[in-house]
Amino acid sequence: MQQTYNGMPASDLDGVRWRKSIHSNSTGNCVELAELPDGDIAVRNSRFPEGPALIYTRDEIRALVMGVKDGEFDNLLA
Repeated sequence: MQQTYNGMPASDLDGVRWRKSIHSNSTGNCVELAELPDGDIAVRNSRFPEGPALIYTRDEIRALVMGVKDGEFDNLLA
């Protein structure tokens, strides 16, 4: 299994399938996520796909998604 680490080049994550939200806009302002073989989740900037990838555990992503669904970050959009 490939060794992953925070900040590694996203282009070094071989064989992953990057996905982005259908809510992304046409100018490419979005992030993309990919499931890694060990179950962690990688996140990258879609405008710089070969740039750094941030690696999170499933529990960390779950906490983020639940916070977003609950509106905990709505003030960041103002």
